[in-house]
Amino acid sequence: MERLRKKAMQMGIVLDDTQISQFQTYFEMLIEKNKVMNLTAITEKEEVIDKHFADSLAFAQTGLETSGKRLLDLGTGAGFPGIPLKIAFPEMEILLLDSLNKRVRFLQDVIRELNLQGIDAVHGRAEDFAKQKAYRENFDYVVSRAVANLAVLSEYCLPYVSVGGYFLPYKSGDIQREIDESRKAVKILGGSVEDVVSFEIPGTDIHRTILKIRKKTAAPKRFPRKAGLPSKEPIR
Repeated sequence: MERLRKKAMQMGIVLDDTQISQFQTYFEMLIEKNKVMNLTAITEKEEVIDKHFADSLAFAQTGLETSGKRLLDLGTGAGFPGIPLKIAFPEMEILLLDSLNKRVRFLQDVIRELNLQGIDAVHGRAEDFAKQKAYRENFDYVVSRAVANLAVLSEYCLPYVSVGGYFLPYKSGDIQREIDESRKAVKILGGSVEDVVSFEIPGTDIHRTILKIRKKTAAPKRFPRKAGLPSKEPIR
């Protein structure tokens, strides 16, 4: 885990021994549960550190404030980037949302085992929770590492972002065309691409991008549409 400590430091994050221990326990739980449930195809420790833990912590590259902020990790899967962000920035309030109940139960076990406070994992679909007053436009930041087209992802995520907050999708590869093709969707949903933060995970040749999409106006109430429609008929 010293590998992770060094990478975090290069991103401006200081991890103490307690946080390093939490990452170690999280790794062990992830690998153990992965034997009976498909959580990740990446299981080698160095790869988990680089491609899951350090990649999640790359949020720090955005330069955004963390203290007292509320963050939603939509489609969190095995807990990335939400749980690493909670370990590194305990002052953030974090909600993990996933549509598979088995994954959510695993995340709840991790939260208990690591004794994390101010974080919860809930089971549900993005399009359903976005209609609820307790969640809609109620988060400073919404993050997602989900592999989905930006126009589709924006429809699911932007309705959760409070006006003045940010939608922060983690992307890889050349995404300029994807950005261009999603501009209409982002605008309709009340957002605007403010910055494209491209970087390399320290000590690797892994190139990543986090888009900073600022929420300028409230999203129309009809979005997100019912399940399946955003991917079948993206806003163009």
